[in-house]
Amino acid sequence: MSESRKLQKEAMHMLKLTSRTFYIPISLLKPNLKKTVASAYLCMRAVDEIEDHEELDSETKQRLLRSTSELLKSDFDQQAYRELLKAYESLLPEVTLRLGDWISICPPDIVEEVKKSTGIMADGMAKWAEKDWHIKTKEDLDDYTYYVAGLVGVMLSDIWRWYDGTETDYDLAIGYGRGLQAVNILRNQGEDSERGVNFVPNGWNRDDMFQYTENNLAKADEYMKDIHTRNIQLFCQIPLALAKRTVKALKEGREKISRNEVETIVEDIRND
Repeated sequence: MSESRKLQKEAMHMLKLTSRTFYIPISLLKPNLKKTVASAYLCMRAVDEIEDHEELDSETKQRLLRSTSELLKSDFDQQAYRELLKAYESLLPEVTLRLGDWISICPPDIVEEVKKSTGIMADGMAKWAEKDWHIKTKEDLDDYTYYVAGLVGVMLSDIWRWYDGTETDYDLAIGYGRGLQAVNILRNQGEDSERGVNFVPNGWNRDDMFQYTENNLAKADEYMKDIHTRNIQLFCQIPLALAKRTVKALKEGREKISRNEVETIVEDIRND
């Protein structure tokens, strides 16, 4: 097996380990698109794991994220990245340590866009680490969710255009990402509160957060209207349908949807 094929196989395995939401839709993509989206997702997951890490202090997170962002602005220097993370190798997950591998499997004519979005994400995450994730207003929430999830939508829009000329609206793409992230915020509110983090703006109650989530998921519905390639539609429909069902479950007082519900949703979309 060639090194490239081996890395692609490892990327899909890593994806299965790290993403409950995106593994299924990515695995259903056609080969070149699957390789590209898997690479892009893992690049963003690599920096996300630094921001989320429970054992790293805020200053360390800021330094690692900003330095990674700088490395992504030019030809990615694997050696410099390894040196940057050397003192934290035992703490950081494999998906983060192998950022250079995920970049290397991305097709050359789209890799710069993937690096650019990932670099902006890392820099934005560093900014919010510096602010200690204190979200006071809707504008703060919009800013935070742009960096951690809206940029996923932007990057996917760039990939669709590169793949077959599909043109989508960036604002709606950002809304799509925000909607998925807002579902996570609702789902993890209790857990976040226990570790002293609150992503809900001052003065908002849970109903306000549901409203924010549903407004952004409505933008995701609008985003879908510009996509006519069946393979891309399938990819986008699955996380959106899972997010909507999760909102419904949360309103019913459940923490999450069951594995059976996930399988039924995926099957219904595939057979539609």
